[in-house]
Amino acid sequence: MPRLYLKEYARALAGRQVFIACREGILRDHFQDIITDIKFLVRHGALTTFLHNMPNRFANQRLINRLEQRLPATGMVRISPESDFYDAVLNYRDAMFKVIFLERRFLIDRRGKKINAITTGRVRQSLEDFGGPVANVNFKGAMACICRKIEDGQCDRVHILPAGKNVIKHELFTVEGAGTLIANNFQEDFRQVRTDEEVSIVHRILEMYRRSGFLKPRTKAYLKANRGRFFVTAIDGIVVGCVEQKIIDEQTVEIGALAISTRFRNQRVGVHTVKSFMALMRSQGYTRFISLTNNPRLEALYTQLGFVQESRAEYRERQARSPDVKMFFKSQPGVNPRWAGG
Repeated sequence: MPRLYLKEYARALAGRQVFIACREGILRDHFQDIITDIKFLVRHGALTTFLHNMPNRFANQRLINRLEQRLPATGMVRISPESDFYDAVLNYRDAMFKVIFLERRFLIDRRGKKINAITTGRVRQSLEDFGGPVANVNFKGAMACICRKIEDGQCDRVHILPAGKNVIKHELFTVEGAGTLIANNFQEDFRQVRTDEEVSIVHRILEMYRRSGFLKPRTKAYLKANRGRFFVTAIDGIVVGCVEQKIIDEQTVEIGALAISTRFRNQRVGVHTVKSFMALMRSQGYTRFISLTNNPRLEALYTQLGFVQESRAEYRERQARSPDVKMFFKSQPGVNPRWAGG
């Protein structure tokens, strides 16, 4: 069960318009789950509007009435079944903060892997890579409209979720997410861990990597006691990645506990985190960097950033503590403020 971070995520939603869109068949199949999720959003301060294309037939009146009665605080918009549903949703308002499409599944690539988060530029470059069907054959065509809406500054976020129990809750209130997020204006911030809540999120991210066998366990007590050594990358104010500072000598710092939320893998968050960490350490006088990992993703990341895989003699003691783990090294000479004159 994903951990909910209500305080952190609710802050970003309070008083903001969230539009939830769902076609008739999916609404019928997941009626109660959808109602429960929307009520949850309302309780946490979101201003919700629900858009559907349920035909206004006599046979549907009972269901439509139940929908309106169960969600009195949510605006209801019925789109004609003859209209293009996605086009009608995206053009319902000129400005839309967040749009959630409840579908049969999230976006996948041609290898069948879930796409967690993606920019409109990458959508346009890789439309042919989307697995099919993604919800239905018409949804591929809707991607161009989604991209245009975001690129024109008329929408901040579009989420494509597989309809089901707690799916909206898990998408908007967990580190992992539940579907695909499409957006361009991610606000990245690199900084030291600040609060106990951030310690909890870092612990959650590290646990994902520990379970995969790529990190040694770090307890929450350890994180709290050493929070001054942990730095995070936050997107829109929410922690999505972390790194631990481990001083080796007066010139060398180890990049430890590098981990990125699954939601933002392949979005260059790892590159941003490592570069930001190295820049900060260089400003403090460190010019040599090592990291030990057997994680193929991190090995590729370090190689991309110019690290060399080598177990250097001067770090023999450190290597001995992790004898079966590859060491990566990079030197970045710079002015050391501890040695500079003036």
